[in-house]
Amino acid sequence: MPSALPEAGLAAGLAARLGGGEVRGLRRLSGGANMETWAFDWVPGDAQGTLAAEPMILRRLPAGVAGGGEEALLPLDLGVEAALLRLAASGGVPVPAVRAELAGADGLGTGYLMDRLPGEALPQKLFRDERYAPALEGLAAACGRALAAIHALPTDDLPPALPRDGHGTRLARLQALLDGFGNVSPVLQLALGWLEANAPDPAPQRLVHGDFRCGNLLVTPDGLEAVLDWERAHLGYPAEDLGYLCANVWRFGRSDRPVGGFGAYEDLLDAYRAAAGWAPTVAQLHYWEVFAALDWGLVCLTMLDLHRSGRDPSLERAAVGRRLSEAEIDLLLLLEDHL
Repeated sequence: MPSALPEAGLAAGLAARLGGGEVRGLRRLSGGANMETWAFDWVPGDAQGTLAAEPMILRRLPAGVAGGGEEALLPLDLGVEAALLRLAASGGVPVPAVRAELAGADGLGTGYLMDRLPGEALPQKLFRDERYAPALEGLAAACGRALAAIHALPTDDLPPALPRDGHGTRLARLQALLDGFGNVSPVLQLALGWLEANAPDPAPQRLVHGDFRCGNLLVTPDGLEAVLDWERAHLGYPAEDLGYLCANVWRFGRSDRPVGGFGAYEDLLDAYRAAAGWAPTVAQLHYWEVFAALDWGLVCLTMLDLHRSGRDPSLERAAVGRRLSEAEIDLLLLLEDHL
């Protein structure tokens, strides 16, 4: 979908929002149906012209565009995202600094501006480029420390709009989603029944990132630079984030490295324990690996439905939808000795 505001108008609006200066190299990065991500360099106003350009990112929902479609899968609005990033930064989580939020009077839509940091997020590049090999060696431990910092954030300071449903409610919502697709996958139903029967005991809930994986981690040759993409954050069990990172789908074909395709369980858990004072067991992570595989299977079904219904007949939707069988295979392997 094209921007609801011409690029020249967007650049002018950003310059006014940032207090005077010049926007250079404005370019759109994402291809989302509604949500947009833009990159640009900001040159502050300076009579001598000596101030350096600052790399920045804009995430926004354009004015006059309602949420829905692809973004209906994402529970957070951008104001909550910005608040979470600020809170995370205050707690020592590596995240980009939020520079400003868009206001209604801007005419630019809803969103926020943040620093554009150096690094690479695409796992295909991280795994193939030798420059990142030393960083990948220590990345599981870095993830353990970052997750401990996320889970230590005070829940009293979380935005009121953050999703706070209990685990039982989340499972019921997944059942309703599966029913809505005509319950076309007996394997997904089997997994959901297993998750209900083996649900963890109630425990205090903490902030959970919800999509903590390679692809949402910005990495430089020196290590973990930032945790990105907080759209699925919610109140939940900390073990969910650790198990999600270990799900087979997020190993990107490197199944011999169970933590994100780059590390070992013990590296992740030892670093988490050292920072948090406790850590789940590998057996407890298994539950959340099943949950993550089911979640991915439902994402595939959603993409398939968008394609088949004609609401979004793009090749991208079809390509993701056809990966349902991969999620089903993962679930069968995960449940093989647990039924």
